[in-house]
Amino acid sequence: MIISCPSCDTRYQVDEAKFPPRGRTVRCAKCSNSWHQPAPEPEASPELAVMAPEPAPVPVPQQAAAEPEPEPVRQRPPSIGSHYHPPQPAAAPRENLRAHLPELRGSILPVLAVVGGWLGLIAIVLVIAFSAVRYRQDIAAIWPQSAGVYSSLGMKVNPSAIDFRNVDYHREIEDGVVVLAVTGRIVNTGKRELPVPRMVEVSLSDANNHELYHWSFGSGAATLRPGQSVPFATRLSSPPIASRHLQLRFAKDGS
Repeated sequence: MIISCPSCDTRYQVDEAKFPPRGRTVRCAKCSNSWHQPAPEPEASPELAVMAPEPAPVPVPQQAAAEPEPEPVRQRPPSIGSHYHPPQPAAAPRENLRAHLPELRGSILPVLAVVGGWLGLIAIVLVIAFSAVRYRQDIAAIWPQSAGVYSSLGMKVNPSAIDFRNVDYHREIEDGVVVLAVTGRIVNTGKRELPVPRMVEVSLSDANNHELYHWSFGSGAATLRPGQSVPFATRLSSPPIASRHLQLRFAKDGS
């Protein structure tokens, strides 16, 4: 049996057997309107059908019966280019970091101490090397044995701080004889007054550094103050023709 609400025209499917002969009052589930619904007219039947009593029907809207059950909404993963930010792990509590600070300091401090020690050692070595090169002349004057070390490194030093400067030599002709003239200055390169060796020795050698001839002359000064110099000059008649090199040195006492 189909009944219709007189107010909103909502139709309902009900069981006509549940209506008594005098009808009954029903209410619309949609608009809450109540009205008296008469019982349907009985149909002619050769025999009465015995029906078991059933509970009173509950009006069910036709639209509600036809509506399918909604499906659960599923979240789709974000597409490429969407503003999606994956969840970030929670930051460690500040209390935990503070709890580990003593351990971090205990592991870092020894490393820093070792690095600082090596840097300090390297700085000391560099300062010593610079001073050894810069003040090599003074070091050689105080410690003459160091002159050999400087010479092996290609650094010229004079342990006595008395040296030759502006040395010049050339050949001249006098009365038809070849004369070798040698000139220069003897200078004190130290920082205190020093004695000057009494004799200077000149040596001539060939292309293979074999000595061919040598002679000596007086230096002309007993002492020199720091930075002071004295000139010298010496001559040799008929020097060896094969001589190619000239060397000046102070003669040892007694030679």
